[in-house]
Amino acid sequence: MTMTLTSRIDHVFAGGLEVLQPEGQRTGLFKRRITGPARVELHGIVGDQHGDTRVHGGPEKALHHYAAQHYERLAQAFAHSAGQLVAGSLGENISALGLSEYSVHIGDVFRIGSSLVQVSQPRSPCWKINHRFDAEHMSMFVARERITGWYYRVLQPGFIEAGDRFELLERHTERFSIDQFWQVQLSHRPVIDDLLALAATPGLADDWQRRLTQRANWLRKSSHN
Repeated sequence: MTMTLTSRIDHVFAGGLEVLQPEGQRTGLFKRRITGPARVELHGIVGDQHGDTRVHGGPEKALHHYAAQHYERLAQAFAHSAGQLVAGSLGENISALGLSEYSVHIGDVFRIGSSLVQVSQPRSPCWKINHRFDAEHMSMFVARERITGWYYRVLQPGFIEAGDRFELLERHTERFSIDQFWQVQLSHRPVIDDLLALAATPGLADDWQRRLTQRANWLRKSSHN
């Protein structure tokens, strides 16, 4: 079934680096709400910054989108942090209701504002979430529940702002939603053909293509031993 995906941006976030207590690491988790149009270029929103550029940022992780409806689930699971669990607090650039890991697929191309973006990969939750909210298992919960959000690469720079609609222009796979990606990736003993099919999905980030293919090759070898 082909779905018509409808949603609007509720908030756009970007920002500089702040220090995360207690160890003092620098992080880009603490983003500020942008009012008015934000300029989106190949590396993301102009002025956005990342603490550890080895694992955050870059053209394959230019924009991080988080489904705002998940905050309620997080607040129920981590009641002592509920007051802090508000849109933007997980370091996302785009907050919206409506789109989710079930409805968004690897390789989807959207027009948002005057920019064109493509879903490149899910977000892998980071331990810094635990420190930010003083919640030891939050990143594990986000991963296990598959409510991670996802990244876009920018195909055409432009401007985005709150109120802009998401218009789905292209879908390259009906099979691999973000949720399905995680079901394959997190499987203790994944089916080799599933790994290879996921790795071959048009639009998937090169790093994930390589990792999934390597895992499939390893499983194939170990099954022959």
